Amino acid sequence: MQIETILQSLWDAYADLFWPALIFAGVALAFRGVEALHTARRASAEVRTNLILFTFDIIAVTPVLVLMMASVGAWIQAQGLRLFSAAQWETLPAALVIFIALFIGDFVAYWRHRLEHVDLIWPWHAIHHSDERMTWTTGLRFHPLNRLTTTFIDMSALALLGLPLWAIVSNGMVRHYYGLFIHMDLPWTYGPLSRVFVSPAMHRWHHVRDARGMGVNFATLFSVFDQAFRTYHVPGPCDVPLGVRDDIGKGAFAQLAWPVRAVARALRRPVPAR
Repeated sequence: MQIETILQSLWDAYADLFWPALIFAGVALAFRGVEALHTARRASAEVRTNLILFTFDIIAVTPVLVLMMASVGAWIQAQGLRLFSAAQWETLPAALVIFIALFIGDFVAYWRHRLEHVDLIWPWHAIHHSDERMTWTTGLRFHPLNRLTTTFIDMSALALLGLPLWAIVSNGMVRHYYGLFIHMDLPWTYGPLSRVFVSPAMHRWHHVRDARGMGVNFATLFSVFDQAFRTYHVPGPCDVPLGVRDDIGKGAFAQLAWPVRAVARALRRPVPAR
């Protein structure tokens, strides 16, 4: 039964990617023509790694996430920590509730994302940045620990507000699929709308090889947060090298092992004399 459950989970997860993948492929072909095919071929090894990590995530990480968030939600409710009751949210139009979830969710995620670029936490987040030929599948490349902390922080903040479950789920779905979209190899800057929404070009600047030190473009949905906190950087379409300077290694296993290697190396580093 356990094997059947795992296979069903994998089937559902990949089925949920089918239509987005088809749409993203159509968009790439429509706007980049045959070059989109060349890009896909050059990125094939990294795409394979991304899909392996995604498969591992579905099998080993997602069940832990479900249990963790159910426990956190029950604890918040039992402790009476919700700032607003379900009845108060029900007085608002559904569209407004979803907008609030998305806006506050992106605000929380902005600061959580900035924290992930701090030296102490960077090795776990560096996995996401290690694609040198970024495609929409880069949005699936995360270290398990990074996934756990991301979900815990983002979802807990919305649960503390007392937002209904359907709004929290809607926020997660929009962030997930739009997050995949902005990782596409597209030169779109959105023009004047770039001052409101995050574009593929904007997020690509976040993934340049010096992203660890650059510290720009941390939002996923609303660029207003990067503008407000002076991390907005979109000089135009991004055509500079992507990836990280760390020698993470190739393949899924190297990606999973890198944070442990990085921490071990840091612990062996001699302490400077005072």
